[in-house]
Amino acid sequence: MKLTDEERSSLDRVIVCINGKGGVLKTTLVANISGLLAASGYRVLAVDLDPQGNLAEDFGYTGDARDDDGRSLAQTLLFGGVAQPVRDVRPGLDVLVGGSALDQATAGLAARANKDPNGAKLALANVLASIASDYDMILLDCPPGDEMLQTAAVAAARWALVPVKTDKSSRKGLSAVAARLDAVLDINPTLDLLGVVLTAVGSGSTNVERRARGLVAEMLNSEEDIVFEPTVRHSEATAQATRERGLLVHELDAQVQDGPKWYEIRRGTAEAQVLAPQTASSVADDLHALTTALVERISQSEHEGADA
Repeated sequence: MKLTDEERSSLDRVIVCINGKGGVLKTTLVANISGLLAASGYRVLAVDLDPQGNLAEDFGYTGDARDDDGRSLAQTLLFGGVAQPVRDVRPGLDVLVGGSALDQATAGLAARANKDPNGAKLALANVLASIASDYDMILLDCPPGDEMLQTAAVAAARWALVPVKTDKSSRKGLSAVAARLDAVLDINPTLDLLGVVLTAVGSGSTNVERRARGLVAEMLNSEEDIVFEPTVRHSEATAQATRERGLLVHELDAQVQDGPKWYEIRRGTAEAQVLAPQTASSVADDLHALTTALVERISQSEHEGADA
């Protein structure tokens, strides 16, 4: 079983964010890149494939009527039909909601793989092919340890975005990613590595960053430009504030920038707001730079393909 050329072509702007190791900011990247693209006028679909359903916290719909804990997505993966995303979580941004029901999808796909391995691998690709024309970009948030859902994600994607911390343990996850990509090339021959992004990089860690770039390139037998120039720092204060308020980082930053000045509060002409971390601005800049670089890399590839 394979997708038709037309179905595969419809998935040319599907990006899977993947690493076999958790805690490397996969969900943060998917949520914030999706939000920035939508704010720029793209029509975007974010797909939460994680049974933990953490995209709900980033987008602010945890526990409300939109949060079905992944039941709709799980049923569509197992039984087919047209997926029903939650519409306009942000203007121009829809979400296929994740959550614990995806554990059932994992079990079902594992059982299907015994009789129809390619069918199990292509379950998500078939779901997305039916709605991909509605979107300019689709981003997939992968769980760190679920082999079935990871495989379904890379089988559906045109591009793989791999976030990696600079530590040795995090870089080791690259080998697992490479193996996962290789395992679906027979049914997804256009799959390619969009790039690696270094995350949780300290602003003064120049030598650490330089060394990590070289080691990543060496592990992938590639040039160092496979690693995106923009890095994404991690601020625990910003991460907590965004998830507590259901805001993306650029939304939190805008709240900080638009907030009243201290002297306005002192004069009584404005009321104090709930404090927001000043680091939001730096993290927002990082995410904006990465999103810009990602779009440029995809656009360049598409332009070169059109000229070939």
